[in-house]
Amino acid sequence: MSDSFDDIISAIQPGPKPSPGNLPGRAVQVLLVGCWLLVCLVPILLAVDGIELAAGKTGTPGTLTVVSCEALGQGRYDCKGSFTPDGGGAPVPVDASPDSEAGDVTRAQLTPEGDRAVKAGAAGVVAALTMPFLGVGGLGFLPYVIMYFLGVRRGRRAAVVVGFVVTALGTAGVVAGMVASYS
Repeated sequence: MSDSFDDIISAIQPGPKPSPGNLPGRAVQVLLVGCWLLVCLVPILLAVDGIELAAGKTGTPGTLTVVSCEALGQGRYDCKGSFTPDGGGAPVPVDASPDSEAGDVTRAQLTPEGDRAVKAGAAGVVAALTMPFLGVGGLGFLPYVIMYFLGVRRGRRAAVVVGFVVTALGTAGVVAGMVASYS
């Protein structure tokens, strides 16, 4: 065989299997775990305002009527609506969820800024929990990885089982949130 062929084959073959002797250094391990935590916890923190809004803790309750939805291309839509507060008052023009269709009428909550309305009630809360569930699902196998980095052998099997359960719950939550968003 030619030398160039051997070079190509050696370039695509996997390297050595990770073992306690050839793991990344402690600084890299801490960086990896820190990034993992950041990626999984930020969606949870950023969703708090949306959850409070959908639950009715903030904003103004009322009814949202979707007036129009304009196709932006590539499956994206820009929807406009009219929000009528429960306490009476003039309808307010707002941005509606891009998951809406013109003519939809639903219970909604107006943001304190008054620029958009989101689905209220249980369906709105479940929809607002989509990203936090994604973050929780991503955290599922982090304990196993930390145990692996530390060289702890006892309890790793349990960490894998718990990781599967947490990831499955996170996946179920994401699916439920997506269904709630689109229904």
